[in-house]
Amino acid sequence: MQYLCLIYAAENAGPQRGDPEFGEFMQGYMTFTQEVQASGAFVAGDELQPIATATTVTMENGKLETRDGPFAETKEQLGGYYLLDCKDLDEAIQYAAKIPSAKHGRVEIRPVVVFE
Repeated sequence: MQYLCLIYAAENAGPQRGDPEFGEFMQGYMTFTQEVQASGAFVAGDELQPIATATTVTMENGKLETRDGPFAETKEQLGGYYLLDCKDLDEAIQYAAKIPSAKHGRVEIRPVVVFE
């Protein structure tokens, strides 16, 4: 079953580019990505651009409306994701706990409906 691990954190949470700890933080992501690739669980994953680049689209009363910024105005924002193919939710939880940003934010796990 596929699970989408949505990575949420405040944009300034955790080590930032230029911080001495940033290299180690990013190495944690590389190590995690290599682990899920080697296990065969990795389907996809990417970091997102900063929330300042987000555009939200809606069709209000049949009229297209756009808004600069993310859909939800919250402290923690969606910063990236991993799409994993796991045997069950327990395995997805074990992987999600290893995502480095879980220490500075939250990882939401959502089962994916795969249409065949």
